[in-house]
Amino acid sequence: MRRCSAVYAEALWLPGVTNMAADGEQRAASEVSQALARHLNCLNDENKSTRRRALASIQKEAEDRRLSSGALQEVFGELLKPLLLCLSDPMEKCREIAIQVLTYCVTNVPRPEEALPYLVPAITQRLGNPEITEPSEELRLALTQLLTLLVEVCGRKLGPYLDEMVRILQRTIVDPFPDVKKESCKCAANYAQIIPEHFHLQSDSLIKPMMQTISHQHSKVRVTVIQATGAVIQYGNGKSVDDVLSHLAQRLFDDAPQVRQAVTIVVGNWLLELRDRYSYFHKLIPLLLSSTTDEIPDIKQTALTYWQKIGLQWEKENEDDLKDKMDFGSPYPTFYPSGVQRPGLGCRELIFRNLSKILPAVSRDITDWVAGTRVKAAQLLVVLLIHAEDHSTQHMELLLSTLYRSCLDEEEKVIHNSIKSAELIGTFVNPEVFLKLILSALGKSPISSHLTVLAGCIRGSSGAVLKPHLQRIADVLSKNEICQGSEKVLYMEQLLCCVQATISICQQYCTDISLQCMKVLITILASPASEPLYEKVQGVMLSLAEVQGVSEIQGLYARHMQELMQWASKGHDHWTSYSIERGQFEVLVTESGPVIGEHLDLLMPVLKTCLQQDKEPQMRLKVFTMLSKLLLEASETVNSKGKFHLYSETLILDILVPNLKWNAGRTAGAIRTIAVSCLWVLLQSEVLLHEEILQVQDVLMPQVLATLEEDSKTSRLVSCRIIRALLGVCGQHLDPDKLNKIYPELVKRLDDASDEVRITAAKTLSLWFTFIDDRYERTMYRGHLEFLYRCLLVHLDDTDTTLQATVLDVLKEASSAYPSLLAQEIEAVKHKHRTPVYCDQLLQHIQMTYNSGST
Repeated sequence: MRRCSAVYAEALWLPGVTNMAADGEQRAASEVSQALARHLNCLNDENKSTRRRALASIQKEAEDRRLSSGALQEVFGELLKPLLLCLSDPMEKCREIAIQVLTYCVTNVPRPEEALPYLVPAITQRLGNPEITEPSEELRLALTQLLTLLVEVCGRKLGPYLDEMVRILQRTIVDPFPDVKKESCKCAANYAQIIPEHFHLQSDSLIKPMMQTISHQHSKVRVTVIQATGAVIQYGNGKSVDDVLSHLAQRLFDDAPQVRQAVTIVVGNWLLELRDRYSYFHKLIPLLLSSTTDEIPDIKQTALTYWQKIGLQWEKENEDDLKDKMDFGSPYPTFYPSGVQRPGLGCRELIFRNLSKILPAVSRDITDWVAGTRVKAAQLLVVLLIHAEDHSTQHMELLLSTLYRSCLDEEEKVIHNSIKSAELIGTFVNPEVFLKLILSALGKSPISSHLTVLAGCIRGSSGAVLKPHLQRIADVLSKNEICQGSEKVLYMEQLLCCVQATISICQQYCTDISLQCMKVLITILASPASEPLYEKVQGVMLSLAEVQGVSEIQGLYARHMQELMQWASKGHDHWTSYSIERGQFEVLVTESGPVIGEHLDLLMPVLKTCLQQDKEPQMRLKVFTMLSKLLLEASETVNSKGKFHLYSETLILDILVPNLKWNAGRTAGAIRTIAVSCLWVLLQSEVLLHEEILQVQDVLMPQVLATLEEDSKTSRLVSCRIIRALLGVCGQHLDPDKLNKIYPELVKRLDDASDEVRITAAKTLSLWFTFIDDRYERTMYRGHLEFLYRCLLVHLDDTDTTLQATVLDVLKEASSAYPSLLAQEIEAVKHKHRTPVYCDQLLQHIQMTYNSGST
């Protein structure tokens, strides 16, 4: 009852209270008006200080009196026109105070729209001209803030002033002062949202100035412009989307995360709320999805959230079309990429229906001259393929041609994402489809990117799915025109990736294609670019051996050696130094280790043919190098089964001896050097039996003696060692005439330019003297011994002390052959020697030898 009485009493007295308040406002307004009258008169004074003081007083009266809104409305009506005139005052402080008073009044009066007929034209006159009328940046900002305030407090009442507002904003959005730009964009966004039914008529006029400002150096300005662009198009003419898309796309590469975030939000809102959004799905979706790969987690999450909402909204709007798929659900792909969450039905359907329009643009951008554009396009392609799933099958030609180009990019991120795209194709697309296209392209013009894409598709697929196609893949890769398509490291590396991917994915199914895989791997090792890939190739071979249950790589070679030898040696009679087949054969022989020892019947005919003197010298040099490697580890290679001696006669007589014959030219000299080296390694390897050496020494010794005259120090040195080794085996079987044919060449080497050769020759002569036995008639062959003694005594006086000592040892050994003759020769030259002590030692040694009965 008390509450009802109070309300009733309040209703009875309320009109009276209102009348009293109105009378009070009227009195307050009258008092202020009287106080302001004198100051208003001063605004026309010529003295600027007087005008400034008058404006300051007006500001004080208007603000300090704290008038009610009604009273202030009446005062504002009297102040409006004089204050607007002050906006053109020459003194900046006067203009500033006038703007402050106007702002205060607009903020606090109940009916600010009554001032619009005067206020808007005045602001237009100060801000809307092509040239800057208001020179002060701060005052232009204040006027722009006043305009924003008018939009907030007047709302739809500003509809009739659309032309003036747009004219102002066109100018202020491109104002030199960044804060004016930001405030203008804020004003434009608010104005567009308040009067959309009118704004669309003029919204196009703001697009150009905003796009001029969207690349401003201040990130905050760029953010504000993007936000304003979103509102202007959202509430204006949606057809302007085409005019801003390229600019917004460029902002996705902005260094400032807040700018990229702003683009993401604007595009996301358009996709949700734009009236004509269905017409622009194929243009807007790529922008939003590009943000889902942003490096900043917040931006990425924002884009994903918008995308999920867009997909759900599209599902609801198209529920009838998707009814079956929503009721029964789309089957989950069998081999879905690990760690990837499958997008919703609406999101996938949006991509299905727009992919044909999006892909051509992505294909163009992925080869753009700007690296950032290529990276974004490659990342976007991955996202699109995740959504498209098996629907990408109908776009395979475009997709593959795009990946062929992008996999050759210089940017690692582009290549990485292109390979991910290839893997997704392998996951979702039937191998019959992508293999037909890739293998066909590979056969027409093999390039590294074809192999890169093929390897990616194989990695993305599964062994069970690829099993029926393995033979086809292996046959194509092992073709000469494919595996020998280029010698570049990149090409060989991608070829290796194809084999590696096949083995890794198909595992035990690779048993049937093991031979073709070995051919490819051997070809890679035979390439000049194989050095950096050697360890990787060995790893792939080991994987191939493991999936077949073979013990290490040697077991793999043993399984296929017969076929590989026949394959590698095919056409060997036409090899040159550039023949890749020669390289393949060399790799097979040297890398197979002990396995080659079981296939000498296939090895030796190839060596015999390739090392004939009518073959290209450079090629023979390379084959000899291979042979020397084998002989250096004969027990681990060619003689692993102890059968190499069966081919020793062929090796020496048909291969080494013919190549020891002299021919003009440096290459021919190099061949003789390496042939001599091979012979030395062969003798050192202890592969040959003494009987086998005896059988060939009559042919071998003259050729080796001839090589003592070679220009190559190595040849002369090795030849001396070979003669010494031959003497060690055959010396006892040599008659005096054969012995006498050996020493003259060794004596010549005592004057060699190389001290090492001289010493070796002297030691060989020492061994020669050990075979002077009873068959060597001293009287008959006295001249030979006399010549030898004299030559050796000359070198006993050599400047090289090491050679002196060696020759002394040789003469001591030689004294047993004819002591008296040697003593006679020593006495004849003793007085000529610079070191007669050596002569005395020899005479003493001969005396002791003679006394012991040796004559």
